[in-house]
Amino acid sequence: MIKKAELFQAAGDRVVCTACARNCRLKNGQIGFCGVRKLINGQLYLLNYGTVEAIHMDPIEKKPFMHFNPGSKVLSMGTTGCSWMCLYCQNYDLSQRRNISGVEVQPEELVNIALRYGAEGLAFTYNEPLIYLEYVRDAGLEARKRGLFSVFVSNGYATEDGIGMMKTFLDAITVDIKGNANKEFLRKYAAVPDPGPIFETISELHKSGVHVEITDLVVPQVGNHLEDAKKLSKWIVDNLGPDVPLHFLRFHPDYKMDWLPPTPMADLERHYKAAKEQGLNFVYIGNVPGSKYESTYCPKCGTELIKRDGFEILEWNLDKNSRCPRCGYRMPIVGKFYGGSMEERFHPVTI
Repeated sequence: MIKKAELFQAAGDRVVCTACARNCRLKNGQIGFCGVRKLINGQLYLLNYGTVEAIHMDPIEKKPFMHFNPGSKVLSMGTTGCSWMCLYCQNYDLSQRRNISGVEVQPEELVNIALRYGAEGLAFTYNEPLIYLEYVRDAGLEARKRGLFSVFVSNGYATEDGIGMMKTFLDAITVDIKGNANKEFLRKYAAVPDPGPIFETISELHKSGVHVEITDLVVPQVGNHLEDAKKLSKWIVDNLGPDVPLHFLRFHPDYKMDWLPPTPMADLERHYKAAKEQGLNFVYIGNVPGSKYESTYCPKCGTELIKRDGFEILEWNLDKNSRCPRCGYRMPIVGKFYGGSMEERFHPVTI
C-alpha cells in the first residue's frame, strides 16, 4: 500500500528523506537507497505501508533480548528493503530485494494477529524497520493501547527525526553493530559511510528510557579485530553504563561472503573476555547453542542466575524482585519473566 511519508524535508527541487542517516536527496520519480520511499510530484511516499512479507512467532531471546521481558513471545514481522547493503546478510532475500511484495496488514490487524496468537509484544525485524517507520509507529501505538510492547532489531542508522518518532512508541531496541563498528569494515562490507549516527541513536534512545541491548557480529578474518571490540565495550561503559548487555554473535557464511568460515569459538571468547575487562557486567555469545556464555551470571558473586540453551530458558534462579538468591544483587531486568516453552513461542503464523 502506498501512503504519504512523514519523514522528509524540502531542499529546493529535491526532498531529503530523513527515515535513515543516508538522507537520500530525491528528485521526482526517484526511489531512495532502501527501495521503499519514492518522490512523486513533490511528495515523498512510503511504498510498502502495511505490506508484510515475513511473519512468525518468536521467543524474545531470538532478537536477541536477554534483559527485556525474558521468556516472552513476540509476533515478528518484516518487509523488503534496507538502508544497508551487508554482503553477509542472512535475510538478503528480504533486505536486498527492491521489488515490493507481500500481504497487506494494517496496523490494527497486525495487533489483532498478535493477540490472537497470545503474543506479549511486536518485533519489527528481518529487514530494517527504520525504512518504513511510519507504519511501525502506527502499529506500535496501537499495540501500546492494547497492552503489547514493541521492540526493534535495527542497525540504528537513524536521524533526529526518526529518533523522535521512535520515542513515541518504542519499548526496546537491539542495535546490530557489525565488525566491532570498524569504519573501514562497514564501508567495504555494508556500504555504510560513517558509523557515527549509530552511536547517536543508541545514546538518545537510552537517555529517553528505551531499553537497549547491543549486538556485534564478529566476522572472521575481516571484522574480528580485538582492539575495536575493546573500544566498543569502553564506549558502552562510558556512555550507557556497565549494565547494558553486549552480545557477540557468531558469523556463518551466507549471501556474498559464503567463502568465509564460521567465527571460531576462540575468537568469540577473546571478545567476551575483552569486553568484561573493559567493565561490562553482562556479555553474551550468540549463535552458539550450548555455550556457557549464553547464560546470565551475577556480576557480584558469579552465580548462574539464568541458564539458557539457545533461545530456551532452562533455569530461572532469581527471586520475585529479580535479586540474586546468594548475594542479593538486583538484576537490571526490564519487565517480568514469562517462562513460556519453546513450543509456545516459536511457530509459524497464518495471516
